[in-house]
Amino acid sequence: MIKEYIFGKPFETYAVVDRTGIITEVANEDVAKRIGFKKDEADRALSPYGGITWDDSEYVMTYAVDMGKDDIVYGLGENIRGINKRGWIYESKCSDDPIHDEFKSSLYGAHNFIMMSGEKVYGLFIDYPGRVIWDIGYSHINKMQVLVCSENFKLYVINSEVADKKEQYRDIIKQFRKMIGQSYVAPRWAFGFQQSRWGYQNQGDIEAVVENYRKNNIPIDAVYMDIDYMERFKDFTIDSEKFPAFEKFVSKMKKQHIHLVPIIDAGVKIEEGYDTYEEGVKKNYFCKEEDGNNFVAGVWPGRVHFPDFLNAQARDWFGNGYKVLLDAGIDGFWNDMNEPALFYSEKHLKEAFDEIETYKDKNLDIDTFFRLGNIVRGLGNNLGDYKSFYHRATQPEGEMLVRHDHVHNIYGYNMTRAASDAFKRLVPHKNILMFSRASYIGMHRYGGIWTGDNYSWWSHILLLLKMLPSLNMCGFMYIGADMGGFGGNVTEDLLMRWTELSMFVPLMRNHAAAGTRNQELYRFTDTEAFARLVNIRYALIPYIYSEYMKAVENNDMMYIPLSFEYPCDKYAVNAEDQMLVGESIMIAPVYTQNATGRYVYLPENMTMVRIRAVNDYELTECKAGHHYVDVALDEVVFFIREGHALPLAGSGQYVDDIDVGEVTLLRAEGSNADYELIWD
Repeated sequence: MIKEYIFGKPFETYAVVDRTGIITEVANEDVAKRIGFKKDEADRALSPYGGITWDDSEYVMTYAVDMGKDDIVYGLGENIRGINKRGWIYESKCSDDPIHDEFKSSLYGAHNFIMMSGEKVYGLFIDYPGRVIWDIGYSHINKMQVLVCSENFKLYVINSEVADKKEQYRDIIKQFRKMIGQSYVAPRWAFGFQQSRWGYQNQGDIEAVVENYRKNNIPIDAVYMDIDYMERFKDFTIDSEKFPAFEKFVSKMKKQHIHLVPIIDAGVKIEEGYDTYEEGVKKNYFCKEEDGNNFVAGVWPGRVHFPDFLNAQARDWFGNGYKVLLDAGIDGFWNDMNEPALFYSEKHLKEAFDEIETYKDKNLDIDTFFRLGNIVRGLGNNLGDYKSFYHRATQPEGEMLVRHDHVHNIYGYNMTRAASDAFKRLVPHKNILMFSRASYIGMHRYGGIWTGDNYSWWSHILLLLKMLPSLNMCGFMYIGADMGGFGGNVTEDLLMRWTELSMFVPLMRNHAAAGTRNQELYRFTDTEAFARLVNIRYALIPYIYSEYMKAVENNDMMYIPLSFEYPCDKYAVNAEDQMLVGESIMIAPVYTQNATGRYVYLPENMTMVRIRAVNDYELTECKAGHHYVDVALDEVVFFIREGHALPLAGSGQYVDDIDVGEVTLLRAEGSNADYELIWD
């Protein structure tokens, strides 16, 4: 059962698309009091840093609930820390911040859905596109406080009428997923291994990458084109010197079963003669300042305007821009910098230069030195800048003017919506790969996400694992993290362990930043081991793809915490570094440097699979309980659940090369189970 409470006059985000069975109630003062919401003075709101600016609101809406010592809070999609979100404070604010450490409160996505598990199990979805703070035991260890920076939002409370706790979890998730609509389905080739690096400059660089993967017997299906393929970082352009015959090059790569995937950024370069810029200005499709002038900010190309993706006409216009690349044969894209990321705003930059000038020839003591540094550091992604531009947003009642900070979290979502809608118009019979950095609930219908600019840290292997079920809960199914880490310098053992987790994730993409160590898999000493591991991934793709499709079709999860399946088993409930993947298997990856194995808890009898190569594996029956499992650096260990089976195909050098007619069923000990394979 789902109840919707309407506070004030909410902005329509289009996150909810199926209203079947939803009971709606207007939250007047009495209703708000009954369900636990109240107005609070804004300066009483908390943040990890001691105080927070509440978008010029005099009041915020707060909700508080006591938590029992064993209560668990699941959800919030893409965010830091654990599967159980207790013990920290989280902010729903799409943030361009690559340092994903435990002290952060927000990443690139804003996903306002949680599921509370205590005496009662229920779900909460706050549909508000501005800032929401989730204080889950931070200020008071046994209290959750939710602070909404507005009096205008929708609250959905989802309850289950089934008695069994295990069934309650899945029922609440399925109700929520049905309400927000079916998830995006990526093309099958996009489940293959993909290579990316910011720094591939030209056609020759890409050809060399493909050649080295192929000659080392490492399967690959896609190579990415970061910002360097563009003409001076302009969207929907191709540098003709670097790619003199781009369409022919795309065709040449396709003949080698390689898909090229270019990046598209949110900012449009301000340049006379650039048709996208000139048409956007002429038709009034860019975000405005309060005085009606186009908002000017800086990103990769320098000065840019931001398309007004909240406006339906602007979305259609920008979406049509993808046509030049679609016509060249491109069938995959990634949208980036769409929080939107700001290096600076033009007005703020001028103010900063003026202020810096006042420090000239001064004696810089401890206070003035740090203030000077903060002037420059404060230019990027400045909250004040987000308050300085506006949208002409398309709403059910017509267009309305809205300040960006009140709708910040749906900007990237609507950029990806613009692309997805355009693909349906321009190439209706093709399935295009699309994923984004910024997201909000609802965007899962239009594309997938990757978890942003992570680092070559061992902790980020574990962070990916813990985000997988939370993202599934919010509808995001085509997901992954930059394998090996985007920033920093990866080590061979870190990359190998990361590969062993990423082989179970839909988006398996190795991606690194310019200036970091080259981390293509063939660059390292044990290239043969990497080849064996990626070939194992390709043998597992029929299972991964099948489980993905089943989860999409049934509004279910592909990545399932042990606590969802074994809610009365205290060891399973507390296991956050193991996970069920689909119906048949449990994974327990190694994520610690120099570890030669790890502790694994089996909540039921399982069959361990130790696999070193596609045709080199052994099965071992394991009883329920506690185990220490040796895991060599170059092998993969996972577990088949009792009464289940896993299809293992022959590998291929690309996804369409996989022979699903030659599938071996690996069965749990004593099982005659079959498996439903989906390969359409």
